[in-house]
Amino acid sequence: MVNDLATSSDFEKFSWKIEDFSKQNVIKLRSKPFKIRGCTWRIIVYPLRSDVNHFSVYLMVADSLRPYGWSRNTFFKLSLVNQKDKKKSISKETQQKFNGGHRSWGSFFLNLSDFYNSETGYLVKNTCIIEAHIFVSDLLAPKIKVHPNCSPTYDSLIGDQATESSSDDRTTISPRTSGSSGAAEGEAQGSNNLTLKELMDFGSLRPEEAVFIPLLEEVCIWRPNLIQCQRERTPRFRQWAFTSLGQVLHFLKTKKVKEMSEEDIKCLEGLWKELVKSSGFDLAWLESYVQSALNVKEHMEKANKLKKLRDKVVSLEIKMKRLRGELASAETEFQVARKDLIEVRKEFLEMDVTIGYAMF
Repeated sequence: MVNDLATSSDFEKFSWKIEDFSKQNVIKLRSKPFKIRGCTWRIIVYPLRSDVNHFSVYLMVADSLRPYGWSRNTFFKLSLVNQKDKKKSISKETQQKFNGGHRSWGSFFLNLSDFYNSETGYLVKNTCIIEAHIFVSDLLAPKIKVHPNCSPTYDSLIGDQATESSSDDRTTISPRTSGSSGAAEGEAQGSNNLTLKELMDFGSLRPEEAVFIPLLEEVCIWRPNLIQCQRERTPRFRQWAFTSLGQVLHFLKTKKVKEMSEEDIKCLEGLWKELVKSSGFDLAWLESYVQSALNVKEHMEKANKLKKLRDKVVSLEIKMKRLRGELASAETEFQVARKDLIEVRKEFLEMDVTIGYAMF
């Protein structure tokens, strides 16, 4: 929980009351800029389109910063307030690092049908309330490595992501990477009105595959080229490509580090290689997250070694305590035996005389 990382008094809250919700431009609905801890933010309600059936909320860096070289380590919670029963409010919280590559973070909250149903309490009298609780811990610049003829890259980015996953495997909020077309600003991008539903046969998906749909719809809106590159493919190929991508997204979204096995890592590695090689998708935006997951194997080996060493230290400590107890007992017995020896020796010396006899 974020309150495990910082006290509740450290957080500042911004509340966004959206009235006449149905009359808003819900394709790119954004809050006014607001400042917390000297940083300017926006809340984004995105996406809300006719072909998408889920409601998502994001927190976005809104001030003008250099696209590279800055970093903002942030603890935050996003909440969709239930106006009928506060206990049913939906909250997603995490610690994340905003930077030039990741300017907005957010998550799926609930299905649109549940959101629009006034009986559920999230949209009442055509009004909804969204809250952001934010704590910024630092404004540190990461190390930058510049290679010839290419843009700067963060040499510590993957390590940061792996550390975040291992240190807080309750994280429920995902990144949205920025692109030259302005996706990082939360703006919808067109796909010539072609939707994922037109490219995939949702009805043929198995129940365990159907859970991929919200994730795929979300990334396709942020990355419309995923749809564009499959336009000329056969239905069977498209079904395989999107289902495989959905499997990777679902793995990254739901799998906790402590639950990952070597078999999981091998499966992800094989699936990722096939996607990169054959799907035709541009997956550069996802690669660092997959590599972070694959690097968990090394992390697991270190964790196992750490556990063995910790168990050995505990075992030796117990053994030392036992030996100290035996030593203390032996010292006590030694002192008693030594005292007895001195007494017996003294009596023995007193008796070490000639008995003799007398003449009468």
